[in-house]
Amino acid sequence: MAEHALWSIWFRLGEPAAHKKLLAGLESLNNRDLETAEQHFAQAIELDSKFAEAYNQRAIVHYLREEFRASIDDCHRAVELMPDHFGAWAGLGHCHAHLGENDQAIKHYKHALEINPHLDCLRQAVDELKGTGG
Repeated sequence: MAEHALWSIWFRLGEPAAHKKLLAGLESLNNRDLETAEQHFAQAIELDSKFAEAYNQRAIVHYLREEFRASIDDCHRAVELMPDHFGAWAGLGHCHAHLGENDQAIKHYKHALEINPHLDCLRQAVDELKGTGG
């Protein structure tokens, strides 16, 4: 319940016009229209450069396109603005794991777990990256 409340808050922290763009981007993302989603998230960022969730959502678009370095950049911006954004920390872990940068991936996964210890999939990912498999 607390996790859901945090996501709800993060989605509403932007300026109203930026929030509208974020919602439009989410709709496009749900429809797998990554180009339009990225445009909406970029516009949300232009409207409110301190809107952490807009960076996080654009990072997801980059991740889905396997643009891991661009995703890492947006995740870093999200956690600079919202240090407790466990979703962005997990995103950093996912990107580094795909790039074969296991030490970095583990570091970011562990940070996400410090914030939200209920992310069992991240605990499993850490075990797999360490070679224990769980």
